[in-house]
Amino acid sequence: MKQDAFSAGVEPGGLWNKNDIRILLCYILSSVGAPLARQDLTRIIQEKGLANYFEVEDALASLLAQGNISQNGEGYYTVTAAGKEIANSLDATLPLSVRDKALEAAFTMLSKARAQRENRVDIQQTERGVQITCHISGGEMELMAVSLYVPDKAQAEMVKDRFHKDPQGFYQLVLAALTGDTSLAKEFFREHG
Repeated sequence: MKQDAFSAGVEPGGLWNKNDIRILLCYILSSVGAPLARQDLTRIIQEKGLANYFEVEDALASLLAQGNISQNGEGYYTVTAAGKEIANSLDATLPLSVRDKALEAAFTMLSKARAQRENRVDIQQTERGVQITCHISGGEMELMAVSLYVPDKAQAEMVKDRFHKDPQGFYQLVLAALTGDTSLAKEFFREHG
């Protein structure tokens, strides 16, 4: 296929054809089965260097205008029946590596978003510093909440980021400390080096 799209920021093996970019967007939305925001779609594609940012934005506008995708009141995109048909019949025209990279990035992003929703962190400025409360959820119920004070907002954000990287590991260490079960702590440190 001829190159008719900008290639700036596109990794080798990425897409340089406008039609392929539209197919990829339909494929992502159809495959993940969840509404995605514009910035999520562009992040997925940009993170892996699959297509030019401006071409992705243009493709989204084109797909929306043609009725292949729809946008809800909150700005999230979903694929329509016509878009699913495009994804199902034309996805094989995309290189397998592009499809795999796009889905890997999409599912990683969705997994992180779910973990952050289920294991939330509340940050509140107080007179004496910043109180941070980490909530660990078991899906149906809150398993644990831990509050601590840190001197400033920067450290609170650092705690939040570290907590979101491994809330289950944090839970495992606290449980080991509270129950005296050192095997839980040993297991954690074996897994995390």
